[in-house]
Order: sequence, then structure tokens, then C-alpha cells
Amino acid sequence: MKMMKKATLLTTGALTGLAITAATAHAGTITPAPAEPVIVTPSPVNSGNWTGGYIGAQVGYGDFTLGAASGDGAIGGITAGYDYDLGNWVIGAGIDYDFADVTLGGIAVENVARLKLRAGYDTGPGLVYVTAGGAQAYTDVAGDDTGYFVGAGYEHMLNESFSIGGEVLYHEFKDFNGTGLDVDATTLQLRAAYRF
Repeated sequence: MKMMKKATLLTTGALTGLAITAATAHAGTITPAPAEPVIVTPSPVNSGNWTGGYIGAQVGYGDFTLGAASGDGAIGGITAGYDYDLGNWVIGAGIDYDFADVTLGGIAVENVARLKLRAGYDTGPGLVYVTAGGAQAYTDVAGDDTGYFVGAGYEHMLNESFSIGGEVLYHEFKDFNGTGLDVDATTLQLRAAYRF
């Protein structure tokens, strides 16, 4: 009987000790709060604020006709201007000065200068535009004369300071320098600009 009491006491004591140990262990365990989710905000895409000045370079191809003569070749130079962003629309003015390597029936077209206006639709980092203005062509033996041009282009901002684009222009010079001959030209150029 004594032995049974003793065994019961030992069993009860052991179970009580285990219960206390388990309760203490459970009470001492710290369950961390769930981590807050990390929200990664993508960096904003260049929204394309076109207001400001620019200066750059352009290079491409020109196809010229003078009466029955025609010629084509490389054309390229510098460009500068200022744009104003109105929200969905952009307006601007600029100048181009190109050097040309085109010969028309023994007459070399050496330079083309343009005073231009442009207006376009702001797509954010892109600008789709039309352009028009006055042009002056310089030749080696037939002198120089003024005319007009019309065209269209696309410009894309790489970041706040640099943009690249392309432009196609049609030029017309009536009765070039009193020769009775008309000069027509189509140019296609790639452009890169530093914007400030």
C-alpha cells in the first residue's frame, strides 16, 4: 500500500513537473508578429515635360531635284530650339543648319538652313509632331535662294536631359535664284539633342 501511494505521488509529481515545464516553455516562447509586406513602388516613367531649350545634331539622307537633274547624298548638321509643353500638346520653334554632299547636274548643294515651327502631341516620353517653316539652300555656282518646307517627326526622351528622334521634311524652292528652275528636296534625318 505504501508502495502504491509512493508510486502515485511520484507519478503525480512527475506529471505536475511536466505540466509546469511545458507551461513555462510555452510562456517563454515569443511568436514574432507577421512582417509588414514590402511594397515596391516602381520608379516613375519619364513623364516627358517638354518645356525648355535644346541643342543637338542630326544626320541623314537628302534627295534633291533641280529641273531635270537629280542627286542624293548625305546631309547633317546642328539643331537648336525651344519647346513649350501645354499638357497634351507641345509647341516650339527652332533652327537647323545642315551641310550637304549632293550634286545636281554639275551644281553642288552645300548647305541648307531652316527656321522652323513645330506642334505635336505629348505621349509622355514621346512627342509626335508636324513642322513647317522657311528654308534657305546654298549652292556652289547657282547662288542661294529661300523656300519653304513641311514635314513630320517623332522625338523620344531618354531621360530629363537627352532625347533622340527622326524627322522627314519636304522642301521646295521656286525659280531658284532666278534660274527659272525649281529645286525640290526630301530629307530624312536622325536627331539627338541635349535638353535644358
